[in-house]
Amino acid sequence: MTDAQETAADSSLRTTGGAPPDDVEPAPIPLLEPREGIPPVIADEEALAEVIAAFAAGTGPVAVDAERASGYRYGQRAYLVQLRRAGAGTALIDPVACPDLSGLGEAISGVEWVLHAATQDLPCLREIGMVPTRLFDTELAGRLAGFPRVGLGAMVEGVLGFVLEKGHSAVDWSTRPLPEPWLRYAALDVELLVDLRDALEKELDRQGKLDWARQEFDAIAAAPPAEPRKDPWRRTSGMHKVRRRRQLGVVRELWQTRDRIAQRRDVSPGKVLSDAAIVEAALALPLDVQALAALNGFGHRMGRRQLEQWQAAVDRAKALPDSALPQPGQPVTGPPPPRAWADKDPEAAARLSAARAAVSAVAEGLNMPQENLITPDTVRRVCWEPPKSADVESVGAALAGYGARPWQVEQVAPVLVEALTAKAP
Repeated sequence: MTDAQETAADSSLRTTGGAPPDDVEPAPIPLLEPREGIPPVIADEEALAEVIAAFAAGTGPVAVDAERASGYRYGQRAYLVQLRRAGAGTALIDPVACPDLSGLGEAISGVEWVLHAATQDLPCLREIGMVPTRLFDTELAGRLAGFPRVGLGAMVEGVLGFVLEKGHSAVDWSTRPLPEPWLRYAALDVELLVDLRDALEKELDRQGKLDWARQEFDAIAAAPPAEPRKDPWRRTSGMHKVRRRRQLGVVRELWQTRDRIAQRRDVSPGKVLSDAAIVEAALALPLDVQALAALNGFGHRMGRRQLEQWQAAVDRAKALPDSALPQPGQPVTGPPPPRAWADKDPEAAARLSAARAAVSAVAEGLNMPQENLITPDTVRRVCWEPPKSADVESVGAALAGYGARPWQVEQVAPVLVEALTAKAP
């Protein structure tokens, strides 16, 4: 670390304090520079083996980040993996050229991984064989500590006093070769991640929240891969406009056709056909290619062959028997939408209203977002089907059954006990 970085890190969270006096010119915030320059991209097994050996021999936590090509490519695979560890420096790895990083994952498996917004990167890292057993999430740490802005750039600037370069987060990381400015940006994403972790650990400890954070980090590390989403076509943007079952069938057929094409071409589904165009066709139920071409999203620069493939999808849906058409809405496994509670169960609606107010007050007192104190879904489930005995032990057991961590149970169970006895007006 440079002397300037050492000073900034030692100052910890003081840079988030009050403004300087009016007669003092504030010092410009320095732009962060890579300490050892931009490392070469690792793209062969021999170079990867050297990186594995270096990181296995390093000391302390490992900063880890991954870049995807969301909006450009199909799926959420990693197109660049960045790591940094004391004694090993920074490594930039091409997971397209080196698709199996399980050896690297094993070399640092017992080490704490430092990630920012870990749940975003862990799925794509898991695909290439990198699964942490311990982690520290600097974004989540910032939320628990009460920071109003928890993006990496804002955190590095507010906590450590350095400005990260911006502008390349949404680029097409599947591009080869990757331009040098992009690699510089990627290297800087892990440059001070461990320093940020250390400062946040001190602040969480000062606030008495460090054990809470560790429980959250352990839960993330232990969480199994997410189950495939049921009926993903129902998440098409604009679906609220589609009411009739035949129209729903068109949405489903167009979405599935688009998904097959996007997967085959390895492009983002939105680049094949927009959600708005799918909904437009479902509402219009066009009779032929000419009618389809007149709809928004289909006529502009779309060839006859493409139009015919979309019209064929519409025709398949129109030909389905009623029994094969999708039902409106999705099967509800939990409580109904809160807006329906007042009619379905006024007592439950009263419990939920009281619970929300109580949780909000506790979260405000702890200076953290409500959703990090306890998930809204957990509160809804406990209020819809409360335990038979409204005491701290029973309510705590119900919260734990829905996945609440011990610290959350300790903070929330007492206030929910009173809320669960609320009566409908």
